[in-house]
Amino acid sequence: MGHSKGAGLLAGTAVLVCTAVTVSSAALAEPVPERDAAERLGRAKARLAIADGRLEELSVRAETAVERYHGEVVKLHRAREEHRLARQRLADAQRRYREAQAELAAYAASAYRARTGGTPWTAVVAGRGGPQQAMERAAFLEMMNRHRAGAVQKVEAARNVAQIFQARATAALRAQQEATRRAREAKRAAEQAVARQRAVVAELRARRERAERLLAAARAEEAARARESAPAQGSAPHRRAAPSSQGTGRGLPGYVRGSHRGITVARAALRWLGTPYSWGGGNAKGPSYGIAHGAHIKGFDCSGLALYAWAKVGVRLDHWTGTQWTSGPHIPLDQLRPGDLVFFARDTADPDTIHHVGIYLARGQMVEAPYTGARVRISSIWRRGLIGATRPAG
Repeated sequence: MGHSKGAGLLAGTAVLVCTAVTVSSAALAEPVPERDAAERLGRAKARLAIADGRLEELSVRAETAVERYHGEVVKLHRAREEHRLARQRLADAQRRYREAQAELAAYAASAYRARTGGTPWTAVVAGRGGPQQAMERAAFLEMMNRHRAGAVQKVEAARNVAQIFQARATAALRAQQEATRRAREAKRAAEQAVARQRAVVAELRARRERAERLLAAARAEEAARARESAPAQGSAPHRRAAPSSQGTGRGLPGYVRGSHRGITVARAALRWLGTPYSWGGGNAKGPSYGIAHGAHIKGFDCSGLALYAWAKVGVRLDHWTGTQWTSGPHIPLDQLRPGDLVFFARDTADPDTIHHVGIYLARGQMVEAPYTGARVRISSIWRRGLIGATRPAG
């Protein structure tokens, strides 16, 4: 009897063990919902990060090419101005040379008339009038020779100056032609870079939107599970909405504080939030039609927006991040004020690789015209490539 009871107990134990093993195997075979949601959330985040990284890489390449073109245009304008000034100086030098030649010719004609006419000076030169006239003749001849030598020297000096300015004008012309060639090459390179960007941006945006939808769904599922597992605590506390990165630009965010000058610059940039990016767009008056892919888009590119904003306080900037970077003292990042220009480079050790600029607001935020296909927006300055900041002077 005891033996049968023991056998039954052993059999029951075996059934329990088998059941436990079966349940455990099933649990391992099918992931728990929490883990599945977390995996979906992780995958969505990874896809979003990949899309964002690719978009950023394309933007940096296109902006680098665009800003290189802007730089070549600035240099071309300078070369044209130098050529214009050299031609003007050459024309002045040639005029002085002709005047000196005319003065020398007038002297020669006067001397000829003195030797052939019936004036008293002819008698002096001819030797009449005795010793007194001889002395006067000698003094007169010395004066005439001195005057002739001076006129000849003046002609020679004017000719030398004209030759110098001729050489400078020729060099300035060559420099202008070379600057024109570089600008054309830079424009072609920029057009190709922007075209590549535009071709991929649509696809990347679609991927990014899909990743964002997956991420939102995963987060919503995660939040729902958290609510189900948490004990009821009454209604959820009210949360204040985060400030939007877009706006009308009618006023500054409440946290922006600074000098009147910097506030004016920041307010000018904020006025155009939502304005389309346009390559080459923007001048001291506001948004404008750009060039190439921006020819039919009225808006700003990054350096065009900075140029416009600082024009509002009377500071003239080139349409190029290269000279905007050197337009004033460089400001430590912990001392930034509204209106300061914040720059980004491919190599943060080399300012020659700067490709983007934004207008600082406060709390690590800036206004920027980001890239083709985007619009003027508020963004964080804390991202890859931050090289430093400048407070334009003037």
